[in-house]
Amino acid sequence: MLQAGEYQTLRISRIADPGIYLTDEEGAEVLLPNRYVSLSDHVGDLVEVFVYHDSENRLIATREKPLAVVGEAAVLEAVDRNAHGVFLAWGITAKDLFMPNRNVPFEVQMGGRYLVYLYRDPLTGRVVATTKLGKYISNAEIGVRAHEQVDLLVARRMEMGYRVVINNRHWGMIYNDQIFTPIKVGDRLTGYVHRISAEGRIDVMLQQEGRQLRDSSAERLLELLQKSGGRLPLGDNSSPEEIASLTGLSKKSFKKAVGALYRQRRITISEGEISIAK
Repeated sequence: MLQAGEYQTLRISRIADPGIYLTDEEGAEVLLPNRYVSLSDHVGDLVEVFVYHDSENRLIATREKPLAVVGEAAVLEAVDRNAHGVFLAWGITAKDLFMPNRNVPFEVQMGGRYLVYLYRDPLTGRVVATTKLGKYISNAEIGVRAHEQVDLLVARRMEMGYRVVINNRHWGMIYNDQIFTPIKVGDRLTGYVHRISAEGRIDVMLQQEGRQLRDSSAERLLELLQKSGGRLPLGDNSSPEEIASLTGLSKKSFKKAVGALYRQRRITISEGEISIAK
C-alpha cells in the first residue's frame, strides 16, 4: 500500500515524459520525476524510493533521503512559515516538512532547530511534525533492557550531559563522564543501555561494557594503529584527553584494549608508544 512518509520498494511499470511510474503489489502507481531517473532504470526493475505528498497533495516518489521518516524523532531547522504553521528543512529538495500551529505551543524562530516527531495525519494521510512529544516518547513503559544496543538521537545539551531519545520511544541521558568524542544536538548515534532506575530513568553509554567493550575497543585500537603507520604515541602516562583525542576511548577502555592486544601478541609496548607487533 502506497503511504507517505516511508521508504518503499516499487517496480518500474512505465516510462513517460515527466519521469517513470512505479507500482506497488496492489497496482497503485506513483511518479518518480525525471530528476531522479537514471539511464540504468528499465521497466520491470525494482527501486527503493521515499514517498511523500507534493504541494498539490499528490503522492510523489524521490530517491533523496529525508532527515527523518514517520515514526522517528529528529532535530530540524525552521525555514519558513505561513498562517497555518511552520515549515522545517526535511532533506528533500522539493519539499519542506509542515508543522501545524496546533503542534507548536511556543514561538518558533526561523533558523532555529527543534526536536520534533513525525507522524501521518489520520485525516489527510500527509506527514506532519509536532513538538508535543508526550504521546510518542515516554518512559511510562520501558521497552529496552540493560546492556541492549540502541539507537540514539541527541536531543538537548544539559549541564550534566546530553538528553537523548532512545529508539524514537524513550528518554535517556548520556553523562559527561561517558563522552569521549565530540557530539552535538541532532546527532544520531549507537549507544548501550547502562542502567534503568526504578523510577524509569534510563542512562546510556556510547561504549559497551565488560568483555564486549574490551573486544570492540581492542579492534578499534588495532584499526587506528594500522591507519597510523603501525604506531601511536600513547602509553600509561598519557592523559585521558590525549587518549580520547587520538582514539575516542576513555583511558580505562584504552588500557583494557592495550592489555588484550598485548596478551594476544598483536602489539608491542614501549615508553610512551604502542606499535603493531612484527
